Amino acid sequence: MDAVLQTKGLLSLPLNPKTRVFQSSLGLKQRSFSTKPKTPTGLSLSSNGLQKFQGLVSKTHGFGTKERNLFICRAEAAAAAASDGQPAFGETEKPKFFGIEAVTLKKIVPLGLMFFCILFNYTILRDTKDVLVVTAKGSSAEIIPFLKTWVNLPMAVGFMLLYTKLSNVLSKKALFYTVMLPFIAFFGAFGFVLYPLSNYIHPEALADSLLNTLGPRFLGPLAILRIWSFCLFYVMAELWGSVVVSVLFWGFANQITTVDEAKRFYPLFGLGANVALIFSGRTVKYFSNLRKNLGPGVDGWALSLKGMMSIVVLMGFTICFLYWWVNNYVPLPTRSKKKKEKPKMGTMESLKFLVSSRYIRDLATLVVAYGISINLVEVTWKSKLKAQFPSPNEYSSFMGDFSTATGIATFTMMLLSQVIFEKYGWGVAAKITPTVLLLTGVGFFSLILFGGPLSPAITSLGMTPLLAAVYVGALQNIFSKSAKYSLFDPCKEMAYIPLDEDTKVKGKAAIDVVCNPLGKSGGALIQQFMILTFGSLANSTPYLGGILLLIVLAWLGAARSLDTQFTALRREEELEKEMERAAVKIPVVAQEGSGNSSLASDSVLNPTAGDSGSSGPPRNI
Repeated sequence: MDAVLQTKGLLSLPLNPKTRVFQSSLGLKQRSFSTKPKTPTGLSLSSNGLQKFQGLVSKTHGFGTKERNLFICRAEAAAAAASDGQPAFGETEKPKFFGIEAVTLKKIVPLGLMFFCILFNYTILRDTKDVLVVTAKGSSAEIIPFLKTWVNLPMAVGFMLLYTKLSNVLSKKALFYTVMLPFIAFFGAFGFVLYPLSNYIHPEALADSLLNTLGPRFLGPLAILRIWSFCLFYVMAELWGSVVVSVLFWGFANQITTVDEAKRFYPLFGLGANVALIFSGRTVKYFSNLRKNLGPGVDGWALSLKGMMSIVVLMGFTICFLYWWVNNYVPLPTRSKKKKEKPKMGTMESLKFLVSSRYIRDLATLVVAYGISINLVEVTWKSKLKAQFPSPNEYSSFMGDFSTATGIATFTMMLLSQVIFEKYGWGVAAKITPTVLLLTGVGFFSLILFGGPLSPAITSLGMTPLLAAVYVGALQNIFSKSAKYSLFDPCKEMAYIPLDEDTKVKGKAAIDVVCNPLGKSGGALIQQFMILTFGSLANSTPYLGGILLLIVLAWLGAARSLDTQFTALRREEELEKEMERAAVKIPVVAQEGSGNSSLASDSVLNPTAGDSGSSGPPRNI
């Protein structure tokens, strides 16, 4: 069976061609397309290694005996036309708009709009959930560690188990709507039903009785019972970030895009996410300030909540419409039905793998340290934020400004991150996030612990020590998150690249199973222990500051160690590539008229210059 080899442009042939054959060499990947011969204009490669032009040259005469020719060709020649985006022989060029194929735009534009709507909602929900649980009567920021560990984590696990079962019985479209619509219904019902009835459905008397019995150190756990509907909103908002963003959107995006499209357009989604953050922050600010224009006796926060939940519902239906439109009007790429085996590692297997590899251990330390550090500072900052802005509207207005500032900072850092990577390398980029978190964390905890002695200097700036701590804590969160999105996440993913395939796959699986949950819940568990031991979050602040210092120092040490190993692996990989390129030589067999052949070893494959072994100038056919 002949293999058809489609090429683009004009085919150049030497004037004095010699018959050549391939000899497999180290590092040269050979591909064959086992299809039937196509139209006479195509160039066919026969099974015995002889190239010929059908239709242009007769079978009896051809180029003559001495002009039979088998070309040296690179392994990628068969895909050259497709990779360069130019049509092959017999194919019409697809319509383009600003250099992008119209079919691609029909996928990317709706996906970008979906991502914008999803993250617009997520910013509103993230800011609102903190306002509800922190500023509620009988609650405080101390509720957050208990809420994350004992409510959010079990519900997340339960949801994923339910999602797995549903994925086995529902189609992809039905699964998307089945997951999406309950979110839309809940957030709409919360704004218009649950929150207005919160005074009737919350067991405040029971919570007060238990608090008097157990003592004030159990304020956080009992607040979960006291404001259970607000806690349910908190969990649903957290699930929106993990389920709708990570599972639904990225699963759909990976389903309908090709690898080349993903490489080209996925980074733009990151920039678009921060644009959504800026606009949603302004939206939260606007609705939070509605209270200023209302008369006395009107619940301004209830009105603000209705407005924001209405936008969330509208955006949710927009997401469903875009999903429906793409599935009905966009041609989807065909996928190979052959399934790759995925590494399934249990928790104990993951722990063993983490311990056995120093490289993976250091990478795991980075992930866990970030999760613990950001939680230690964030919860303490939110407790000071409530003290400064006790009103839900004031708190929400400040969070709107915070989200906008985070979006602007992250957008700027993403533009600068490429310069940082190119000029200073992986090691410097990996150390920026812990350094920023350490410096801002020291400033934040210093204002809390030494607010008295610093009070005269702070007052001269027109601020109180509390307000200064709030602002410094906000800067700490803004810079830490922008550094995380623009530098820490890319550094983490880049660290997998030079590993061998087995370590790469198992290491990523181990970190996903163990380190991500450990980093997220580790800080919450530390805070729970401190609150129950010392009575309150405020009494635990000095110890939390010391723990933060130790964790960030361990983070910096792991980053330094990983930089050394990463650099060594990269150099080894580059050296292997250079040796592989230098070793690739393809001998030439000159076939004489009598059929005897002699070996000429002076032909070297040159991937850029083409065939250097041709004698005489080429001629076009």
